[in-house]
Amino acid sequence: MSSLDKMWLSFYAMGFMAISMGLIYVSRHKLSNRLLKFLFAIVAYVLLILAFFAMVYIVFSGPTGGA
Repeated sequence: MSSLDKMWLSFYAMGFMAISMGLIYVSRHKLSNRLLKFLFAIVAYVLLILAFFAMVYIVFSGPTGGA
């Protein structure tokens, strides 16, 4: 994977973390319907887990050997 691809993957991961933070806030404080709370929380945690694995890949794949 090139350095540019890793940059975009890290941006996506940071975006997923920000979206999951917003979804968790909405599900805990703004919604009263239990089904919607559950769905928002599940989506948020799935995005958070995807972001975690993306960041682990970026950190442990090492440098890409540019000039």
